[in-house]
Amino acid sequence: MEQNSHIQELTLEEVMGDRFGRYSKYIIQERALPDVRDGLKPVQRRILFSMNNDGNTHDKSFRKSAKSVGNVMGNYHPHGDSSIYEAMVRMSQDWKLRDVLIEMHGNNGSMDGDPPAAMRYTEARLSELSGQMLTDIEKDTVDMVLNFDDTEKEPTVLPAKFPNLLVNGSTGISAGYATEIPTHNLAEVIDGTVYLIDHPNASLDKLMEFIPGPDFPTGGILQGKEEIKKAYETGKGKVILRSKTEFETLRGGKQQIVVTEVPYEVNKASLVKKIDEIRLAKKIEGIAEVRDETDRTGLRMVIELKKDVNAQGVLNYLFKNTELQVNYSFNMVAIDHMRPRQVNLKHILESYVEHRRDVILKRSQFELNKAQKRQHIVDGLMKALSILDKVIATIRASKDKKDAKNNLVIQHQFTQAQAEAIVNLQLYRLTNTDITELEKEAEELAAYIAELQKILNDDAELLRVIKKELRQVKKKFSTPRLTRIEDQIEEIKIETEVLVPSEDVVAAITREGYIKRSSLRSFSASKPEEVGMKDTDEIVFCQQLNTLDHLLLVTNKGNIIYRPIFELPDLRWKDTGEHLSQTILNFSSGETILAVYSYSELDPAKNFVLMTKKGMIKQTRMDEFKPWRTYKSRAVTAMKFKEETDELVNVYLIDPTEELDVFLATYKGMGLRYALAEVPVVGSKASGVKAINLKADDEVASGLLVYSYGDNPVVIVTQRGGVKRMLAQELSQLSRAKRGVMILRELKKNPHRIIYIGDGQEKTLILTNEKGQQVEIQSNHYPISDRTSNGSFALDEKQGGKVLQVQEKFEYQIEE
Repeated sequence: MEQNSHIQELTLEEVMGDRFGRYSKYIIQERALPDVRDGLKPVQRRILFSMNNDGNTHDKSFRKSAKSVGNVMGNYHPHGDSSIYEAMVRMSQDWKLRDVLIEMHGNNGSMDGDPPAAMRYTEARLSELSGQMLTDIEKDTVDMVLNFDDTEKEPTVLPAKFPNLLVNGSTGISAGYATEIPTHNLAEVIDGTVYLIDHPNASLDKLMEFIPGPDFPTGGILQGKEEIKKAYETGKGKVILRSKTEFETLRGGKQQIVVTEVPYEVNKASLVKKIDEIRLAKKIEGIAEVRDETDRTGLRMVIELKKDVNAQGVLNYLFKNTELQVNYSFNMVAIDHMRPRQVNLKHILESYVEHRRDVILKRSQFELNKAQKRQHIVDGLMKALSILDKVIATIRASKDKKDAKNNLVIQHQFTQAQAEAIVNLQLYRLTNTDITELEKEAEELAAYIAELQKILNDDAELLRVIKKELRQVKKKFSTPRLTRIEDQIEEIKIETEVLVPSEDVVAAITREGYIKRSSLRSFSASKPEEVGMKDTDEIVFCQQLNTLDHLLLVTNKGNIIYRPIFELPDLRWKDTGEHLSQTILNFSSGETILAVYSYSELDPAKNFVLMTKKGMIKQTRMDEFKPWRTYKSRAVTAMKFKEETDELVNVYLIDPTEELDVFLATYKGMGLRYALAEVPVVGSKASGVKAINLKADDEVASGLLVYSYGDNPVVIVTQRGGVKRMLAQELSQLSRAKRGVMILRELKKNPHRIIYIGDGQEKTLILTNEKGQQVEIQSNHYPISDRTSNGSFALDEKQGGKVLQVQEKFEYQIEE
């Protein structure tokens, strides 16, 4: 039992929670996030500190990278050499850092994502700007802690003579936190910091006069001033970063797009490959060739276009679909007082100023102590020289060095430190010149001490020193801005013309929902009737259109489907086509296509008129059906049904300026005519209004739109095979939702019921009865009868049973 006494029983939750919590804390504080004061992660700080300690600085020759990595690993950073070398390489890449902190000889990677050479091949040293990060580190300016094996001391932060967090930005992912801080222009950041020192309550707008936005080492164009302001205010925001491009004209009327700057952290090789894939896949017509012409003079990517291509259109497409334009998301998280915090611009600058204040106070105190020690020694030496003979006599009378020092302290009231300096004095220093030098040094020391005390005691003087040092850094290291900032985010509109080659095709849609387009060649190689479709199906739409045109398909279930012609499957005329259910997710099993409308541009002046079986009607403007985002996979509602069994019986697309009437006929033979103006124009989701007052178990057979004045023949077919033609205007114009009048003579035995009503102009109708017998009739061959007539029989009901279906024969109107 005793040997088990140190075993603890813990639940898995406790163990996991505790261990992961500790790990997270380590990752957050000691690995992935930068410090708000010097903008460095621990591995970066250790690399700079170690190289500085080894004297591997900008004014000395380059040294093998492996040596520096080894020193960092051995002394400060107990992790893999690859992670240290990768951090070191990144600090030397001038397309990742706005102002590099390490200079490297050899292959240190490229914008194309090429890996750097191994550390045994490259050489490195600190850049001159890095020197500014480390200046005064030896003067007790920052807290030092013991390293992992308690053999060395390392800094918790660097003195940082400039706000490196903003200048070089940072990117990192830790547990629960990620950070993305963009790079900025050194001169602008320093100007903003100096202004903030003078005006601690400065507004963000004022600071943004100095720091208008990020400045990426790769240049580019940044759009969205409001978004930048939001990011600077909250630490989070999203801006648009796009490449710098221009058009060049070539011989023969061709143009090419030349890219000279790409967005930050975009892999150029992948970008070229992606554009070339777009060219190969013909996602867009007009790109002839893509070349990377980058050389030592600078980045240059060329997209050569074919003749007479809309260059701006192609560029817009590439902006939208490639990394030629990217969203850059700010997420400014840094370690502030040992904990991660989302910081805004002002907070970063304030933290930096507070840090510099601390550094300069500590430095001044260090310098003061040193100067006061030296002043004490100088005073002793001057006193010794003034009583030189006595001092020499005292020393000569002493036994040894220790005795001499004691005698000097006792006989001439020197301190131990002064006595030490006197006995160490070399004989040549006793010349007459030395006294004047000492007096001069004493004077200088007194002035220097006064100056240091002023810094320590007077806040204004301290701030003046901070500003002076910042201005010195700016004067020496400032460079012109590379990224251009534009106030507005430009919305990219892609014209279909760019994406789609203009071509005339024949589009065909069937009742059951099979869609296709065929080339004119395929169409003219067959007879129009040889169209590929199922035996039970029929064509509802066939038209010669351009690939840039559009279709709206209205279904009996009250849905509208949008399809641009170029997206219809390109098939032979004899192929069946693609069924809508393959792309439209909410296409139900009994759904059929009622009508199809083609257009090149939506006409806001036109209205759809929709009529349902259960006696509802409405008008909806055509432009309510602008292409929606999910049109490829979803239909939109054109009319909501109040009853589940309801469906559309007819649909029209009309010009509301025409004087039209609604003419409705019900199954039981009621007819009603009233002005279309009585039907309100409502939205796409509305159910509409009552069209006709139906008797119990009656329903609308169909509805037509007829002229208010003049003669409009309509043709009616009944289930008994009766066909009759009458004038719609024979019915007096009543108002909406009335019961209407009989348009057939009601028989006591086996009454006629309307199964079809259509326009009575020249139409070929195909009647099919229960036995499957079919008869073709010409509607205009029937005389006009009055409203009480039941017409004449086209099929004998006794022989073949009821008429089940009436189809209008499709007339192909395509000129070959």
